[in-house]
Amino acid sequence: MRPFLAAALLLPLTAAAEPQDQALAPLAFERIAPVGTKMPRFKVDAAWPAMPGDLLLGQVSGVAVGPDDSVWVVHRPHSLTVTDTGLAQSPPIAVCCKPAPPVVRFSKAGRYLGGWGGVASAPTIDGVNQWPTSLHGIFVDKEGSVWFGGNGKGDHVVMNYSAEGRYLRSFGRRDKTGGNDATDQLGNPSDVNHSDGMVLISDGYANRRVIGFDAKSNGYKGRWGAYGKPPIAPVREGDFDQSHAVDPSKVANPKSEIFADIVHCVVPTKDGHVYVCDRNNNRAQLFRREKDGGLTFVRDLAIAPETGGTHSVTDIAFSPDPAQTYLYVADMMNSRIWILERRTHEVLGAIGRVGRQAGQFTWLHSIDTDSDGNIYATEVNTGRRVQKLVFTGIE
Repeated sequence: MRPFLAAALLLPLTAAAEPQDQALAPLAFERIAPVGTKMPRFKVDAAWPAMPGDLLLGQVSGVAVGPDDSVWVVHRPHSLTVTDTGLAQSPPIAVCCKPAPPVVRFSKAGRYLGGWGGVASAPTIDGVNQWPTSLHGIFVDKEGSVWFGGNGKGDHVVMNYSAEGRYLRSFGRRDKTGGNDATDQLGNPSDVNHSDGMVLISDGYANRRVIGFDAKSNGYKGRWGAYGKPPIAPVREGDFDQSHAVDPSKVANPKSEIFADIVHCVVPTKDGHVYVCDRNNNRAQLFRREKDGGLTFVRDLAIAPETGGTHSVTDIAFSPDPAQTYLYVADMMNSRIWILERRTHEVLGAIGRVGRQAGQFTWLHSIDTDSDGNIYATEVNTGRRVQKLVFTGIE
């Protein structure tokens, strides 16, 4: 090794600086509603976030905004290659980089606040460590505790941690899955929500259902398939890999009586409803949350229904006003975020396009909003980043 490189490898890289001024750039925008219809508008902050100089994110599979407006992401360190993580090799082969911790927290301004996670943080049950091999989805509840699942081999578990990274509890067990009828096991859960006394899980990559648990007792409360009926769709045989996400034989059917084979999100509203992302059918389904915890079907919401490839509905978020006036739908294949009026579900417009520059998306995956109405959006596959779309007003 050349002496200057050897010396450089021994020098610590500087920690993340305080974020500088925003670097706002325009987003691709398509107006769909009639001219004069007002809707939220955004620009992308190309300077957000400020990562430490020696850390790198892999596929960023989930984002959630906490009650203090801090921004949490989960990513997949295993998606990084040796040439990405030269500093982490033994001996080091480059001056940068190392994988960031699997669970990372940023301030709203983009400052890196730290991270945690990994096998050492998780319990071992019956000889099996419970940490997921491929993290998927994240939610931060009103108390600030963090929830996430996994869609890798054997990842049939949802984990719950404190904000500081202390294990609290889990649902399901790694390497154990019992199909859609199981009441104490999961099947590659994709998303989770803890609110109104319930833990709701979109169970998701092997199974095809939503399942609910009592948040206090952890006891089983119910399971639902498409239209709120019993979940009768076939489960996935074998492990999920990303080739399944682009299978050309999978044709979306937004009127299907069963969920397709990726049930991708579960997102409650403030007024007692919940949206479920039926990704490969290019739709969300809206349900009413009953007092006993049950889900009653309200309506289908098809988004770009003719879309193929990775399909359209991957995640849902809302404007932060009390009425949640606007609904945002992340569309993976079309690489855009659709803007809808939530009351009518009228599509008003869309932002973003496919690409790798600021404000463009590659495998757009997860979205959430903060109290100022900014949108945070993540990308998987070769996207591997989180972006901040800054709310600039209603126009």
